[in-house]
Amino acid sequence: MADLGPCYFIIFGATGNLASRKLLPALYQLEAADRLHADLRFLAFARREWSLSEWLGFMKQSIQEHLGKSFDSDVFKRFEARFDYVMGDLNDPQAYKRMMDELSKPRMGVCENMVFYLAIKPSDFLGVIEQLSKIGISRTHGRHRIVVEKPFGEDIESAQALNTKLHRYFDEDQIYRIDHYLGKETVQNLLVFRFANTLIEPIWNRNYIDHVQITVAESEGVGRRAGYYDTAGALRDMLQNHLMQLLTLVAMEPPAKLDADSLSDEKVKVLRSIRPIPPQGVGDYAYRAQYAAGRVNNHDAPAYLEEEGVAKASTTETFVAAKFYIDNWRWRSVPFFLRTGKRMADNFALIAIRFRHPPQLLFHEAGAAHIDPNWILLSMQPTECMHIELHAKEPGLGMNTRIVRLNATYRPSQATTMEAYKTLLLDVVEGDRSLFLRFDEVEWAWRVVDPILRDWSQRRDYIATYPGGTWGPRETGRLFEREDQVWRNEI
Repeated sequence: MADLGPCYFIIFGATGNLASRKLLPALYQLEAADRLHADLRFLAFARREWSLSEWLGFMKQSIQEHLGKSFDSDVFKRFEARFDYVMGDLNDPQAYKRMMDELSKPRMGVCENMVFYLAIKPSDFLGVIEQLSKIGISRTHGRHRIVVEKPFGEDIESAQALNTKLHRYFDEDQIYRIDHYLGKETVQNLLVFRFANTLIEPIWNRNYIDHVQITVAESEGVGRRAGYYDTAGALRDMLQNHLMQLLTLVAMEPPAKLDADSLSDEKVKVLRSIRPIPPQGVGDYAYRAQYAAGRVNNHDAPAYLEEEGVAKASTTETFVAAKFYIDNWRWRSVPFFLRTGKRMADNFALIAIRFRHPPQLLFHEAGAAHIDPNWILLSMQPTECMHIELHAKEPGLGMNTRIVRLNATYRPSQATTMEAYKTLLLDVVEGDRSLFLRFDEVEWAWRVVDPILRDWSQRRDYIATYPGGTWGPRETGRLFEREDQVWRNEI
């Protein structure tokens, strides 16, 4: 499959927020890097009653806004020549017939390998899959690939229903469940950092690690996504997929090989080992809140309930913090603290591994009751870097210690950052599924958070708030086990 490239890449929801902000700029960058096959064409499918030239104007503006000065008009001329446009509603059978007419034009012979990218609301997935089946798109037609954006369902039952429908028309190796965090270079480098260094792996366990923190914070509010977000919330939108994937990569055992199934096997073992949250004790493991009015970057920011499209009495969470335990040989009794939220103090994504204190504190001033622990910090935002914090002697006559940093950053300061979507889209085109999710990963992640979802669905009369522009509610400190465990808010 990897050596048979697709001849068409169909984008459903081509005028939506995801396509204009992420998908189209990433595809343009692949064009600029000469990574797209000469015969590959794109078909944009959207509701707007546009001509092809109007669509191309919209796409050019979207890419220019995203890339700024790096936009190259010559590259765009090559890129736009690959495009066709079909107008239609996602539920209109006639629109799919027009799409098939466009795909059947004699440009390159018979096309038996297409990519269908669902850059649409999750609630529309099943309808599009049904329509594709009615026009003859099934596993008997070449090696078509379908790309599904997160979240994969709204709970475990809807995820299973979506998977059943997908498998009615597509084999598992044709389904690409995309989580763009897995395309980030720091995330991929985590595997190398762990498994290519004999210095690291022996201490990557409960004997040396005190706890693990995974934070993904956004300073922006809900923006134009209120229609989707108010029915999803931070738990479904972020924690169940992005943060849970980061947890599995931190905690997994070495895979037999770096192929898709071997990686998925080890990640599923982690998810299956997560201690079930007791239904009566959800409050001890998870905390939710919603942003109130505040100040972000020295500007007043509205409360979530004041955002356009948000229900006035909404109790949807924009912040969630949770604690998980992995009951296996390596991680028994080590807490994993996960935290994500909108309208927070900064755009910040960090995996922070805190080590245990030495069994005896020798090198500090007499009478001092505390010494800072060692940390390994893997930052994804605002910068991609890795640091190890260790103790060294302070200059002078005494034996006092201070923190020094070993910089394990792998990217030169002038190097260009590789967009996560750019990496993943190239993998889709080339047929590499190693950075995509297998369904049992999705299913077990839903099983982990299901007790939280069920509890919160029954508590819709009140939700705590936190001021916009802060690091979230202070009450999340109750998730920690000791006073010396606190959130790491800086690299």
